[in-house]
Amino acid sequence: MSLERVSRHDEALFEFLWCPVCGTEAFTHIPFEGVFCTECNTSVTCRESPESRGYDEAVIITFDATTTWNLHVDEKLRRPLPDDEAQVKILGSPGDYHVDWWAPTTTEDWTPVERNEFADESEPEEVSHLA
Repeated sequence: MSLERVSRHDEALFEFLWCPVCGTEAFTHIPFEGVFCTECNTSVTCRESPESRGYDEAVIITFDATTTWNLHVDEKLRRPLPDDEAQVKILGSPGDYHVDWWAPTTTEDWTPVERNEFADESEPEEVSHLA
């Protein structure tokens, strides 16, 4: 007997997605454990939305920060999630995804880290040795 692999969500969805804690676009799938942000270990869970408004895909992504850690990035380059959890609803189709809403809603108290928001700050500055 062999296991059948079921791909519920297109790879393009994860190419669109980014982590609201650190802004990274890279995720790791650990079989039988789940999907995690490669930079801060925030857990990612996907489920289909009960309403799609006619889009090809309507997916609700839950980010759970209870397992979040990051040894490589300074604390100021992360944004904690309210109550360690946030959700985003993604609508569209491969190549045409967009964010429908965030929960909790973005306010002055909390906004998700934007895609690669801290990328420039976390990269070491180039030092020129030319005189």
